[in-house]
Amino acid sequence: MIRGRIIATGSYVPENVVTNHDLEKVVDTSDDWITERTGIKQRRIVNAQQATSDLAYEAASLALKRAHYKPKDIDLIIVATITPDMAFPSTACILQDRLGATNAAAFDVNAACSGFIYGLHIANGLIKAGAHSRVLLVGAEVLSKVTDWQDRTTCILFGDGAGAALIEATKEKRGVYSTYISSDGSLSDLICLPGGGSRNPCSKETILKRLNYIKMKGNETFKVAVRTLEELVIKTLADNNLDPSQLSLLIPHQANIRIIQATAKRLGMPMEKVFMNIDKYGNTSAASVPIALDEAVQSGRIQDGDYVLLEAFGGGLTWASALLRW
Repeated sequence: MIRGRIIATGSYVPENVVTNHDLEKVVDTSDDWITERTGIKQRRIVNAQQATSDLAYEAASLALKRAHYKPKDIDLIIVATITPDMAFPSTACILQDRLGATNAAAFDVNAACSGFIYGLHIANGLIKAGAHSRVLLVGAEVLSKVTDWQDRTTCILFGDGAGAALIEATKEKRGVYSTYISSDGSLSDLICLPGGGSRNPCSKETILKRLNYIKMKGNETFKVAVRTLEELVIKTLADNNLDPSQLSLLIPHQANIRIIQATAKRLGMPMEKVFMNIDKYGNTSAASVPIALDEAVQSGRIQDGDYVLLEAFGGGLTWASALLRW
């Protein structure tokens, strides 16, 4: 049986660190309040010149280097993002050109925080179908440029970054064992960016109403996320005839420490088996899972033969999981 296998990872975050104490000077909040409710201590923010493709390029280049691949070895590039450089062309096409990956097709995926796993679902499916054999998958975001820095309920949450994975066809008993994606558009208003599209095109009015920034109903989102992620993980394990105790590592989307802890508690998983870096980077949307995956690999938290579960929940609403055998 042919399936996709992640053979290398890479990640990149901007140099600029913005701490909770820095935000205390901008909005009415405090380090204690942010830490207690989210687990975030700091986040990385791009400079004025950096765009999503710049972060994607750094993460992708590192993954290529570690895999000893040349850009022309890639036959497909998928970039998961909700903050593309521009509406079109896709950020994936911009990345393709910068890398010199002339043998690849390229497109973007928009599934918010679930984007990287949605992309993995697509990549693995295309590899299993024989349509592609070497895929570069990147999750990259510059959320700071669509964050309302006057809104203390959202500006404390988000950061910028990128993570990448190189996925290759294999017949070994390792790789992507299963993926699952789902959505509920009836809850789309819980997390959205209402301005700038065809519904509310950019205008003086939309800017004055601050519709060009992320809007979020935090309490409602939290409740749905905890319930959905528990059901998602249970389904993924059941589909693969696995018990939570057989997982070596759970890598969740880094949105909120309370959501992560609640999910682990409901599954009976010790926090030692849950990878977290939310304190360093905040919520980086589609970049969250691949950055965490790369850090887990580089720190030795993942070894050959380990079962690793990725899961995410985001705007759409969307949610997704992937079970990997490393």
